[in-house]
Amino acid sequence: MQISANAQAVAYLVSAILFILSLKGLTHPASARRGNFLGMAGMLIAVIATLVGNEVQSYGFIIAGIVAGGLIGAVLAMRIQMTAMPQLVAALHSFVGLAAVLVAIGTFLNKRDAGLLNALLMGELSAGAIIGAITFTGSVIAFGKLQGLISGKPVKFAMQHQLNALIALVTVALGVHFAATGSIVSLILMTLLALLLGVTLIIPIGGADMPVIISMLNSYSGWAAAATGFTLHNNLLIIVGALVGFSGAILSYIMCKAMNRSILNVVFGGFGSDSTGAPSAGAAAMEKGIKSASVDDAVYWMEDANRVIVVPGYGMAVAQAQHALKELMELLEARGVEVKFGVHPVAGRMPGHMNVLLAEADIPYDHVLEMDEINSEFASTDVTLVVGANDVVNPAAKDDASSPIYGMPILEAGRSKQVYFLKRSMNPGYSGVDNLLFYQDNTSLIFGDAKDTIEGMVNALKGGGH
Repeated sequence: MQISANAQAVAYLVSAILFILSLKGLTHPASARRGNFLGMAGMLIAVIATLVGNEVQSYGFIIAGIVAGGLIGAVLAMRIQMTAMPQLVAALHSFVGLAAVLVAIGTFLNKRDAGLLNALLMGELSAGAIIGAITFTGSVIAFGKLQGLISGKPVKFAMQHQLNALIALVTVALGVHFAATGSIVSLILMTLLALLLGVTLIIPIGGADMPVIISMLNSYSGWAAAATGFTLHNNLLIIVGALVGFSGAILSYIMCKAMNRSILNVVFGGFGSDSTGAPSAGAAAMEKGIKSASVDDAVYWMEDANRVIVVPGYGMAVAQAQHALKELMELLEARGVEVKFGVHPVAGRMPGHMNVLLAEADIPYDHVLEMDEINSEFASTDVTLVVGANDVVNPAAKDDASSPIYGMPILEAGRSKQVYFLKRSMNPGYSGVDNLLFYQDNTSLIFGDAKDTIEGMVNALKGGGH
């Protein structure tokens, strides 16, 4: 069965509309599920329309690829832990980049043999290969950092930015030469240098900045897909690539503002943490030491509070404590305590990481507020419970001009009457910057696994701890 080009174009138009509606739905947790279903429907229509188009002459390899990929995807979907979602996203971005490179090379070889090469097509092939190669190796490095296969610390050396600029210029020059001459040597060198550039751009990125990198690589994968769309003369792939490219770039910009970073630094790499020890303004605070507390201490404050704000971070994801937090919320609300969740845009290891985990635990969407919505409420809050967050509540971002995170907007948890900080140890967060909130007079630390600690609070509220 084959459909006409006009029928395929209509199907692609419907898919494009569904993709746009999907992105609209994904802008808010309450509509995210609907957005996902719309995106899935759009992709199903697009795949079917492509398979029954005139371009497809044989289904053997296509069916084999769908079966193999479907099986791998199904197994991953069932086995993946939420804590591993960031590295899974990075890995999927790498596949998009690698596909763009392979399509560019394969198209060049096929068109060359058929004598169908032209300057415009060669330019498209150059763009697809370069963007795809950078996306592939950049995503592989991001995956390695997030998975712990390589160090999450920034890797820096002298003349790093100049080297990146030189590699980029030579890569573009080779791309122009390839487009003009069709030289396979230029294609190979251009691709190899672009693969190298993907590595050198990402290795100087510190672990704390990985959420921005994930969104930026998402943007790169979109542009790689769009370039592939031009190569294959597939309008839907161009539209989808542009949607992903622009939405990823916009998200990166929003997250850069949330971290007081420059978007140009993200694009060109090398904006990782430069922590060089304890910040000077924190020395006096750290001399005070810290106060530790027990589960019963926190429960005593919370059950008599008017409002409790929970600030989740990556520690919550590691401990899988979101379901215990849901039960704690319900018990406190049964006592008339107002409970809200304050989420920083870059909490966790990828955009929306905390929102996904809280939604998984069926915590109502109206309880989950973004930084700008909730910051004004901390001053009138009795207890703030920080669960595994670190940099996003660190007062050094506001008070210490020598700190690497200075200028980064934070959740102002320290303004509440009492802060309880759930920590495994005194180790600093992913950025390596010591948290001055630990040393404030109104802050107490509860050491241990976040899930175990919260379950202890739940038992105490139920009467098991008294």
